Amino acid sequence: MTTATERLAAAGLELPKVATPLGVYVPAVRHAGLVYTSGQLPLVNGELLATGLVGDRDGDVTPELAKECARASVLNAIAAAAEAAGGLDNIIQVIRVTGFVASAPGFTAQPGVINGASELLGEVFGDAGRHARSAVGVAALPLNVPVEIELTVAISS
Repeated sequence: MTTATERLAAAGLELPKVATPLGVYVPAVRHAGLVYTSGQLPLVNGELLATGLVGDRDGDVTPELAKECARASVLNAIAAAAEAAGGLDNIIQVIRVTGFVASAPGFTAQPGVINGASELLGEVFGDAGRHARSAVGVAALPLNVPVEIELTVAISS
């Protein structure tokens, strides 16, 4: 049986450094066998992957790029959860994903965008990456990012 660490490496990925919070909060909280992350943004090497609203109009972030933002955001959430859990392999089940998509008027494909996060969780955790989920369209997100992801995971004691 392969571990989450092995699957992450096989996917050619590594956990990023946990982002410094932009406000008065912590990246993740561990409580009663669970870790809850704060909303994580699509940062790659300290830079935002994209900004703007997701939609089909000229100038909007494309749904495909937004899906990549969801992958980047959930990788940051995994890093925050792993740090709070004492290591990636201490995460035993992904419980819930909440995905926020800054949506242009008329855009209703939020679930397709957040699939980017769900698919990566499956790659890293296998069956333990199956989770409950919400994909919510919002008017705006911090720093004008198109996607923000929150994660709840169960951890070994």
